[in-house]
Amino acid sequence: MATPPNENSNQQNDQHRPISTIVIIIAMQTEALPLVNAFELTEDADSLFPKGTPWVRYHGTYKGLNVNIIWPGKDAILGVDSVGTVSASLVTYAAIQALQPDLIINAGTAGGFKAKGACIGDVYLACEVAFHDRRIPIPVFDLYGVGLRQGCSTPNLVKELDFKVGKLSTGDSLDMTPQDEASILANDAVIKDMEGAAVGYVTDLLKVPAVFVKAVTDIVDGDKPTSEEFLHNLSAVTVALGKAVTRVVDYIAGKAVSEL
Repeated sequence: MATPPNENSNQQNDQHRPISTIVIIIAMQTEALPLVNAFELTEDADSLFPKGTPWVRYHGTYKGLNVNIIWPGKDAILGVDSVGTVSASLVTYAAIQALQPDLIINAGTAGGFKAKGACIGDVYLACEVAFHDRRIPIPVFDLYGVGLRQGCSTPNLVKELDFKVGKLSTGDSLDMTPQDEASILANDAVIKDMEGAAVGYVTDLLKVPAVFVKAVTDIVDGDKPTSEEFLHNLSAVTVALGKAVTRVVDYIAGKAVSEL
């Protein structure tokens, strides 16, 4: 009888094979389009995804990589970007099933904490992701709610590109309640967003390495209302995000996950 393949061994082999296909999960069209243009990608005419879903795939070849940008699209009724954890987890799962990528990059904007050293326009690689609004005050369920997961280890990339590194906390609200704040402090987070930990949940479940690149649009513990500061800085910070993700993809080209 043939010996069944060892799953861990296969995963280790994958880590040493040059990266071929990447998927960039990005929540807002404003964030996605600069990268679509930078990588000269084309929107899918025939969607890979289930009929009726608004999910959009842009794809092409860049420096020998098969590059895919997945944007959850706009809400069919309200016409706004489909932000948040539900859309992020769905498109991440669907993209992995359809494209079998070697690496996921979750790129997007985030709020930052000045008490932790964050400034508008800073770009972070998140070393850990966790939720701050899944409060389940029952032993062990509380840890499940937090859902702490590690990002892909990228010491060489961090050193070469000189990005800041910090922990990312995710929730489905743009604002922050006192309970959220307490959870974010417990998570020791430097930045907060609305998608990262959801993407991390799916990539961990399906054993696909994930990198989280976040650019700061607003200071959560600052003096200005979050929504106003976010909208005011979105355009400029999106440019910074696009440049940062391009640098990440440039660095990835020709390398294996284990070399990152």
